[in-house]
Amino acid sequence: MKGKAADLPRKKNMSLGAAPGMSIALRRFLYATAAITGAAILIIEILGAKILAPYVGTSHFVWTAQIVVTLVALSTGYYLGGWLVDRSTRLGYLYGCIVAAAVYLCLVVVICGPVAYWCLQFKLALGALLTSALLFLIPLTLLGMTCPFLVRILALSLTGVGGQVGRLSAISTLGSVAGTLLIGYLLIPFFPNSITLLATAGVLIGVALGYFLIWGRQERMGGPVTIAVLLAVTLGTFGILKENLRQIPGVIEVYRANSSFGMLQVFEQTETKGRIYLNDYMYQNGYDPVHQRSLFAFTYMLYGLARSYNATLNDVLCIGMGVGIVPMKFAREGVRVDVVEINPAVVPLAVRFFDLEPDKIHLVIADGRYFLNRTARLYDAIILDAFLGDSSPSHLMTQEAFKAVRRHLKPGGTLVMNAFHEVGTDQDFQTASLDKTMKSVFSQVRIHGGEGGNVYLVAADRTELAFAHPANLNNVHPDALESVKTDFSHTLQTNPAHGRILTDDYNPVEYFDAANRELIRKRYVLSVRP
Repeated sequence: MKGKAADLPRKKNMSLGAAPGMSIALRRFLYATAAITGAAILIIEILGAKILAPYVGTSHFVWTAQIVVTLVALSTGYYLGGWLVDRSTRLGYLYGCIVAAAVYLCLVVVICGPVAYWCLQFKLALGALLTSALLFLIPLTLLGMTCPFLVRILALSLTGVGGQVGRLSAISTLGSVAGTLLIGYLLIPFFPNSITLLATAGVLIGVALGYFLIWGRQERMGGPVTIAVLLAVTLGTFGILKENLRQIPGVIEVYRANSSFGMLQVFEQTETKGRIYLNDYMYQNGYDPVHQRSLFAFTYMLYGLARSYNATLNDVLCIGMGVGIVPMKFAREGVRVDVVEINPAVVPLAVRFFDLEPDKIHLVIADGRYFLNRTARLYDAIILDAFLGDSSPSHLMTQEAFKAVRRHLKPGGTLVMNAFHEVGTDQDFQTASLDKTMKSVFSQVRIHGGEGGNVYLVAADRTELAFAHPANLNNVHPDALESVKTDFSHTLQTNPAHGRILTDDYNPVEYFDAANRELIRKRYVLSVRP
């Protein structure tokens, strides 16, 4: 009886976990683990969407896929964490899972490109979901095991379980808040995505090593952990070298930087020395630095249509700077130019490689709608050339957005908008909708462009929309001349039945134009594949 009585407290402690004999230092370390894994989960979720963007874009399909994969991973991790800790309370198992998550993140840096290119064969919605699942489901699941495991370990008694759950959930959530702020305001703008992912893996490995070196030395997991760490270092090193060696035939990369709005790259053509600017693998502009001329037709069209449809140009607003070729063209002719650009990281790039002179324009770093809602200035022409990946941001395509533009045009002033267009009964929703929406705001709308690719919508409140000046093609680069001639002379008519008036309240353009955007992005992404 005496022996049985002595065993009772020990059995009770076993049923409630290891907390009664736990040191204060270990308890604090476990709370820190919850915070760090919570931060890592949010960093991976947000960074994952940025990593996918060059291949599948930034539409709601991509964010939906990333959020779904994260939620599925967390729910699976919660279940597995509870299942595992009910069978063994060895903390080494949890920290082994954290090491495994870190190793997989290092692997992601290596396999991201091949996996994303393979998933391009699927429709956008499915392709984004598959890519996200293959890259991030496993590490997020492993990290999701942390909280239920630690709740069981830290619970002192059954009556304290509720408080422990609340405490760990709060700590993990605060870690997630810190991770979100860190990724949004520091890591994405200033570090390559691959470095951020590897740094996250490194922190997770550091947490696991801290446990094994201080408290878990008797768990005899030194061999597997050492192998895992060496594997992570090998994968990370190979991933960085692989990314740095990535080259496109015929060009040399002369600049690369991450930003809040995608990866920015500048390539120089080996033969002609022309420069190409890419944002998330999407061609944004090309430039002949010797003659200070664009290689792409759309820059001449935006400038030329504004010139041709306005008798005089004294004040111009450019929403979307690009690399500054169009604004500088106006500024060098004595026009007062206001430029609204949402991405500050583009400015030093444009100065260094594309001859932007910020002192000759009035540059505002802001969203286009935000600027329109705050400014009181009026303009002879407003150039709308804001692109986020493969299309203009949807909030700049609505009836309310065009009404804001109209309020800032002088009498008879002109809006010139650059957009992508595909033809066909099931492909022209965006162009037909833009035409229909603009006509609900402006009395005259005309669409210039070919049968596919870039189109240019010109809108104004006039009795007749006609050229005030003929198109001047004298300074057009030979590479763009034929396209510019065609686009100036050719106008398009849309079928109103194929579109709808887009509003802030209901704007389904991303959904109905998904097939075109997928085609455009796939074409560009494959063109820069090593």
